[in-house]
Amino acid sequence: MAIDIKKEGLVDGKVEQRMVYESGNEMAAYAAHQINYHVMGYFPISPSTEVAQFLDLMKVNGQHDIVLIPADGEHGSAGICYGASTAGGRVFNATSANGYLYMIEQMPVQSGTRFPMVMNLVCRSVSGPLDIHGDHSDLYFALNTGWPILMCRDPQAVYDMNIMAIKLAEDKDVRLPVIVASDGYFTSHQKRRVETFAHRKDVHDFIGEQPPVGYPHTLDRDNPITVGPYMNEPDYINNCYQQSVAMYNAEEVYDRIRKEYFELTGRDYPILDLYRMEDAEVAVFLMNSSSEIIKDVVDQLRAKGIKAGSIAPNIIRPFPAKQIAEALKNVKAVTVGDRADSYGAHGGNMVLEIKAALFTYGNKDTMVISRIYGLGGKDFYAEDGHNMFQFAIDAVKAGKVEVPFDYYGHTPGDPTKAPKRVLNPMKYESLNTGLIKATKDEGTGKVNVKMPPLRALTGKPKRLAPGHGACPGCGIFSGLELFFKGIEGDIVALFHTGCAMVVTTGYPYSAHKATYIHNLFQNGAATLSGVVEMFWERKRRGELDHLNLKDDFTFVMITGDGGMDIGMGPSIGAALRNHKMIILEYDNEGYMNTGAQQSYSTPIGHRTSTSNVGKSKGGKRFQHKDTAQIMAATHIPYVFTGSESFPQDLVKKAAKAQWYAQHEGMVYGKILIACPLNWLSEDQDGSNIVGEAVNSCFFPLYEVENGITTLTYNPEDKNKKVPLSDWLKMMGKTRHMLKPEYSEELHAFEQEVERRWNMLKAKHESPYL
Repeated sequence: MAIDIKKEGLVDGKVEQRMVYESGNEMAAYAAHQINYHVMGYFPISPSTEVAQFLDLMKVNGQHDIVLIPADGEHGSAGICYGASTAGGRVFNATSANGYLYMIEQMPVQSGTRFPMVMNLVCRSVSGPLDIHGDHSDLYFALNTGWPILMCRDPQAVYDMNIMAIKLAEDKDVRLPVIVASDGYFTSHQKRRVETFAHRKDVHDFIGEQPPVGYPHTLDRDNPITVGPYMNEPDYINNCYQQSVAMYNAEEVYDRIRKEYFELTGRDYPILDLYRMEDAEVAVFLMNSSSEIIKDVVDQLRAKGIKAGSIAPNIIRPFPAKQIAEALKNVKAVTVGDRADSYGAHGGNMVLEIKAALFTYGNKDTMVISRIYGLGGKDFYAEDGHNMFQFAIDAVKAGKVEVPFDYYGHTPGDPTKAPKRVLNPMKYESLNTGLIKATKDEGTGKVNVKMPPLRALTGKPKRLAPGHGACPGCGIFSGLELFFKGIEGDIVALFHTGCAMVVTTGYPYSAHKATYIHNLFQNGAATLSGVVEMFWERKRRGELDHLNLKDDFTFVMITGDGGMDIGMGPSIGAALRNHKMIILEYDNEGYMNTGAQQSYSTPIGHRTSTSNVGKSKGGKRFQHKDTAQIMAATHIPYVFTGSESFPQDLVKKAAKAQWYAQHEGMVYGKILIACPLNWLSEDQDGSNIVGEAVNSCFFPLYEVENGITTLTYNPEDKNKKVPLSDWLKMMGKTRHMLKPEYSEELHAFEQEVERRWNMLKAKHESPYL
């Protein structure tokens, strides 16, 4: 329950305020809904995903008018935001880590053409290897993109900085997009007491009218503009100079805005947060969440008679060089903690810029110690703060810095604790049973498979060990293992980021018994195609003869959790090149590895954490993507759908897939798998649910072999077709669709399922469709 803090006398300020108890992500969303942005383009990635989720919840309850646009990936979300900003409205986004790197191509485009917006960068480790916890390795990539960057030490700062950011971005002397940076899983998820504007009108009065008078945009028919023209020298350098001037203007404008904000709210964010620096002899420079912990350490050292102080910036672009030099002019030694490394530069970005600032302003006396700390979300405690100060104290005592640059918090490798193989490699003989025979009929052009009874394949070893961390009832591994029953011999598997990857590869262990590769959603197909072509070329050159391979590898890419959204482009590229490989999609109808957000594979009307159900919206608003038909349109040799509820059908298709992938080229397969946690169903019901999905004709079983479509199971012929509503009532995520108020979504879904089913039947009946 919110508290009226003005009436309670808890803060000095000119506006009425309320107190809430929320996380940084919630406060970013709360500020955005008060600003009431026009558009947010977004794509889920931990730990920033919640920002869009909270906004979607508020949207269905009618709390704001923001148009939330789910993109096909972060690159797409950045494009949505850029396009929206050129059209003159207020634009918002949030991302993290590799998601930010994926959109980074767009960042200089937006700042270079001077269109404002606000993006929350919820800082997280950049892979590889994959780590989803908080450090500043993504933030440091943002330093050269031309966006002013505001820093947030706690959820209160996230709220306040978001409101100040849009005012800064739109200022006539700045006109640049602005990043608001907070620490992932520290600030983003930890709840704190936060003071907020009580009334949206007071927020709007502070940030001002939008768009600013005279600001150009693409929707003014009387004043058409050209956005992002091709420029030659010297126009380009002049454009960059003007952008540089705007960036440095941002420092003065920010300082003015924060003073105005202080008068309104009683909360101040000076360019530098200086704590007990007035007579400090030793200091520590840290950013964001760690900078609050270090203040306790300063007090403890002061109690011992040590003149300690701390520095934390509230803005790092433009970099406050002059202010930092002034703050350190009487300091004998400072330890600079960077939560990311600039590999090979003898320190992280902050220490390098601080050294440059000291040199620029004539300070040759303050000793600077660089330490890289907190990578991968490693916690920072008061004890660590004492150690950071000790580096500076030791330098003062010795009169020099013994170790100018090092990591802090890492541990040396112990040879006795080196990872040991837990699972022995599977023997080829156990994988190649000889029971499955796939041969091509030259007359029909189709591959025929001789299948033994499934019980004959039960002795075939599982390719994934059971010691993974999947949720109870997860259909991924039962579906994958059933598919692998039809694959003979050795495989090389690549897994996209997703549930199947995360739960099987917790270092130092792995559930994979065969060679395994990981790459990110957007580039798995391209990566595996490189592996495939290297295999065939090295084999041609005779470089693999010493391995005594008994057969060619079968190369399989496993994708899911929306991987065929963000990874669609490279997958189509691999298909058009027709590499000898299999792409197998497990479709759980959402981005389940980041918390069940809507995917393009989510059907219309289905509930997810970014397609909520409320008075103004009944689940996802648009129809699901038919990836099997999209891939069939690339004219690869073989496309199929499968389900664990029809095991003989799936194993047979796996055998055909292997034959095509070893002889002719690309194969694409799609299996529907249950996700009880996010489908809101019982753990034991998964096989029945995906079975009814087939019988309702939502997920038909068919194959496209050299362009010819064949239904491999027709529930109408078996008198087993069930109404779509029978399938929907089996899952908590869809039961709302059976209520009268959501009849429109149900009707649209039923019509689309029937349309696609009739199209498939027509293709089955004619080889020319």
